[in-house]
Amino acid sequence: MRYVVFICLLHVSVVSIAAGIKPVNLRAEYKHNPFIDDPSPRLSWELESKKYNQYQSAYQVIVASSPEKLRSGEGDIWDTGKVQSSATNQIAFEGSDLRSRQQVWWKVRVWDAGDNVGKWSAANFWEMGLLERADWDAKWVGYDLNDLAEPGKYHLPPSPYLRKEAAVAKKIQSARLYISSLGLHEFYINGSKIGDDYFASGWTDYDKRVYYNVYDVTEHINAGTNVFGAILADGWYAGYLGYAVLVGTEQVRGFYGEVPLLKAQVELTFADGSHQTISTGADWKASTGAIREADFLQGETHDATKERRGWNRMGFDDRNWDPVQVFAEKPGRALQLYPSQPVRVVEELPIKTINQLDNGKYIIDFGQNFAGIIRLKLKGQPNDTLVFRYGEMLHPDGTLVTENLRSARATDTYVMRGDGKEEVWSPGFTFHGFQFVEVSGLKEEPGRDFLVGLAMSSDLETAGHLETDNELLNQIYSNIVWTQRANYLDVPTDCPQRDERLGWTADAQVYIRSATYNNDIAAFHTKWIQDLNDAQWPNGAFPVYAPMPVNAATGKAAIRASDTFSPGWSEAGIICTYEIFNAYNDTRIVESSLPYMVRFMDFLKTRADDNGLIRERSFEDVSPKGGFGDWLSVGSKTSPDLLAAMYYFHCARLMETMCTAIQESELASTYGELAASIKAAIKDHYMENDRFKVDAAVYGDGAGYVDGQNGFAGHTQTAYANAVYMQLLDEQDLQRAGDFLRALVEQNDDKLTTGFLGFKPLLPALSTTGSSDKAYKLITSTEYPSLGYEVVNGATSIWERWDSYIKDVGFVHNAEMNSFSHYAFGAVNEWMFENMVGIKPIESGFRTLRIKPEIPTADIELSKVSGTYHSIAGTIKSAWDYSGATKRHTLEIPVNTTAYFHLESPSPDAVYINGKPVTTSKLVQNVEQVSSGIQIKLGSGKYKIIIRE
Repeated sequence: MRYVVFICLLHVSVVSIAAGIKPVNLRAEYKHNPFIDDPSPRLSWELESKKYNQYQSAYQVIVASSPEKLRSGEGDIWDTGKVQSSATNQIAFEGSDLRSRQQVWWKVRVWDAGDNVGKWSAANFWEMGLLERADWDAKWVGYDLNDLAEPGKYHLPPSPYLRKEAAVAKKIQSARLYISSLGLHEFYINGSKIGDDYFASGWTDYDKRVYYNVYDVTEHINAGTNVFGAILADGWYAGYLGYAVLVGTEQVRGFYGEVPLLKAQVELTFADGSHQTISTGADWKASTGAIREADFLQGETHDATKERRGWNRMGFDDRNWDPVQVFAEKPGRALQLYPSQPVRVVEELPIKTINQLDNGKYIIDFGQNFAGIIRLKLKGQPNDTLVFRYGEMLHPDGTLVTENLRSARATDTYVMRGDGKEEVWSPGFTFHGFQFVEVSGLKEEPGRDFLVGLAMSSDLETAGHLETDNELLNQIYSNIVWTQRANYLDVPTDCPQRDERLGWTADAQVYIRSATYNNDIAAFHTKWIQDLNDAQWPNGAFPVYAPMPVNAATGKAAIRASDTFSPGWSEAGIICTYEIFNAYNDTRIVESSLPYMVRFMDFLKTRADDNGLIRERSFEDVSPKGGFGDWLSVGSKTSPDLLAAMYYFHCARLMETMCTAIQESELASTYGELAASIKAAIKDHYMENDRFKVDAAVYGDGAGYVDGQNGFAGHTQTAYANAVYMQLLDEQDLQRAGDFLRALVEQNDDKLTTGFLGFKPLLPALSTTGSSDKAYKLITSTEYPSLGYEVVNGATSIWERWDSYIKDVGFVHNAEMNSFSHYAFGAVNEWMFENMVGIKPIESGFRTLRIKPEIPTADIELSKVSGTYHSIAGTIKSAWDYSGATKRHTLEIPVNTTAYFHLESPSPDAVYINGKPVTTSKLVQNVEQVSSGIQIKLGSGKYKIIIRE
């Protein structure tokens, strides 16, 4: 009997050991159970364990052709066996060749630090898309309605409605919809809209590549006759883009084509194994419907009296509909699966207030500036017309601010059906940036539920969260999050409201590191970096925005011919690629982007001398002269050429790191030597007595330069901030630069002077050089210029200008150049997470990390900070509470990672971790005294640390 008990206890012990580590959050190409068209998708997982200091010593992945085989442990497609490795992400599939439409199932198990095997993960799957051109039976179809556009300022044709009926005779096992559009589409099967996403298939250089999406539509197919329908809109393909109307460009719309097109096929697999495909082609019919106008910039008009009731269902009489037009495929254009996350409604906002104006119009306030649309719910009479205009601010008299929309009409119109029933409507093919809506045409005061705000964004998983006991900082963080959400909409735009909404490259590169702390942006930026590479100019320069429509006849930018390249903008091709590599350990994006990055570095070489120095006036040929420089800085301008020289060094250093990571050792050495040469040349030419200087005389009166009348200098906050941040300076020069930077801030009454290129590195540079107190003073300031100044003037998002608007006063500058949703200055989010919360990677993918929170001085009203970041390695947490006599820190370190926790403490003897002295705790891997306090090396686990003084 004792023997039996012993065996049972042994069994329990073994099971307990086996259950000690488990893979969770399995993903393929950064997505859960996705459709994929990459023949070698990368797999990833995270790990859970209740044990401290736990890590993965080995893994096994099996991929099977059926759930049954996976359950039985048969990896008939791929079985890695036991692989001695701690890698949990970027594991490239190397199994049997995968074919189009193939669905595979996979799972993983790992061995822990003691070589004990854990349980298998839950089963996951992915499904292959259409890998060959021959897999496509569908044709491009459309219906040219341009001649029906109402005359007026804007050319806005009605939306085409397409339909087809098809018989299905057998029992369905599965059905897939493969769909793409040049423009935008909504697709319906038997009256049901497929998918909850918007604006598919996204914005690309449609001459080079087009994306498609896949949907499982099995539940939508019926036995017998089925009806397939679609509505199209111009979107980015054929609609208005940017500021072409504003600047007087001859062509203002239709930069890629004049007619929106659809390409779709529904593939049915029957229970008996046979197949049927229903595809777009000449047998589809087309007409018009209720959507009379639909454009991103101008808005949408829906006339419910013109609805074709039942047009997408059985029993509809389409004898008067016309045949569709069939369009040829463009030779050489790639058709690929959409790599990003779709645009969706991510939050619904109720009305905060309703105010009636003297003119009978109503102003609706949603209390938050966001990008999206409204949903209307109301009864009315036939032909009652409601007009919705959108704005981010109100004038002091309570009327809507629309001046900053410039030539974007940003107006939606709904004509009511008036059948006595409540009508529910929202636009499908436009979006706006707004907090306020002006409503005209209401016959009586509406209830609070007649409108709902629908906030839209690319549907990216939340990665980070930050909270403090300082309401100003909490509002700043909220503003950053909302602004990122509003502008991460298929491409990283500069603003969501006015006639622009372009993927400006400087905004993207200064902000991308901040973005990683808020959302999982890996798939999103994989898509946009491809857009950026596709837009590279023939000379190797990356453009000032991407996608970049190009006039085929002239080879110049189609929206504005002078939009070419600019220092601080073009470097996005390297910086954004590096930041995705750094955050997600993604070497594949480095490999795929390498030819483009090398070409760009070769382009920069043509602008530099033999030592790698970019001198004054090196970019005089671009418009504006020298490029955009430190856009929207305050006071004297930093030389754009000095900044260009710094960025050249920065890119060379990042190229060295990335080339090393992908084992391109010769290139890594080349760029390392180049960085060293540029560094020496900058010191020789642009520094004197440790100070940055420029030959201001070469710029003359500054004509042609941005704010050139203010003069140019090298001894500026922006120059020193970038030099420190980019690691341009040797150790002996670093502190001197920090001292200059601190002095410049103090000389300006503890205020900043930086613009787009200077603000991102400003606070990190101050912290690096021992002036964290100044960084805190700047971020908690409410005086102009500061983010806090925006908050006290009503901001719920990040503004383009430091003083875009003053409460109860209105605009300070040209109203047309004011965006109230512009994430560039939100780049301070990087400092908030890496310095205030203290989380920062040491190794790409956060395999090793540093947690070093900077505690403010007593004059700053901040005593509690808590932040979490869901990295690709797992969730990292750092919180500190210095509100009481006992100082407290709370940490969470993911399995399979190592953290170096820095603590400003006079002695390790005063520090306790999980109730034990840190010097004797078995949880701690190492403790050492450093110049600023102590450094504690920790493995995975949850820790509570207190300092007893």
